[in-house]
Amino acid sequence: MTFTRRQFIINTSGAIVTMILPLNKLFAQSNGGTFTLLRRNVGTFENRGGVIGWLASQDALIVVDTQFPDSAKLCWNGLQKKAERNIDVLLNTHHHGDHTAGNYFFKDFTSRIVGHENVPILQKKAAEQRGNLDTQIYANETFTESWKETVGNETITATYFGPAHTSGDSIIHFENANVVHMGDLIFNRIPPYIDRPAGANIRNWIEILEKIHEKYSDETIFIFGHGNPEFGITGMRKDLLAMRNFLSGLLEYTQNGIKESKSKEEIAMVEKLPDFQEYFSDNREDGISRCLSIAYDELTNAPR
Repeated sequence: MTFTRRQFIINTSGAIVTMILPLNKLFAQSNGGTFTLLRRNVGTFENRGGVIGWLASQDALIVVDTQFPDSAKLCWNGLQKKAERNIDVLLNTHHHGDHTAGNYFFKDFTSRIVGHENVPILQKKAAEQRGNLDTQIYANETFTESWKETVGNETITATYFGPAHTSGDSIIHFENANVVHMGDLIFNRIPPYIDRPAGANIRNWIEILEKIHEKYSDETIFIFGHGNPEFGITGMRKDLLAMRNFLSGLLEYTQNGIKESKSKEEIAMVEKLPDFQEYFSDNREDGISRCLSIAYDELTNAPR
């Protein structure tokens, strides 16, 4: 089975149970989406768009990313079965619509939306281009490098490492549960969307994944923004290095083509990258071809 980024935005593996967890960790699955409990009241919600992370207990309700208004409503309805309270803090890992459009629904249930300082700027710019400024709800608390707060018996930190997938990606760590939401810094074994106009930097992305791998332990559970159903939307430290290796292979393949005086079109004329067969899409616009085109632009310092 093959997937494109477009298909993930339409319906992100909503019927796939996280592969690393036993089935008894699953507490709700229906047309209303899939809720999976990971550890210490922290879990994931899958429906369409980027995976939502959450912490739900009687003394805390935290939500990370929001998908779209309709799926955000489904998520809210499910979370209320776990925690009958408003959201203490809502966090956006970055600005893309499949992670922030649901802010519009959640605005009625929280007064605090947190994101890196570049997130509302990039979100507004993208909305201006799409012509949907009227449906945008932005982070009203921003940070430059890090943010931290204790809610109930859990401490949550958000950390920005620099430009990677965009220039506003942060990771969210539930410290006591030792669960990290990576946002779109990880597309688990699928071709990633690399938003160069929004400040993406592949070389820096590689370094950031190495830093995060070093920072956390083998006991840490990672939530990914998107994932190949065969590999899941959660994983461990080794999955960060798998993504790192793919990005390194992407740059190496492109650089070799440049040395051979190949054009961008010639370099991008492949469906699968050698040694990374699982990173495949049947849509060239959204697959390896697009990744190689962006890698070419980065390596040749083309205008963004």
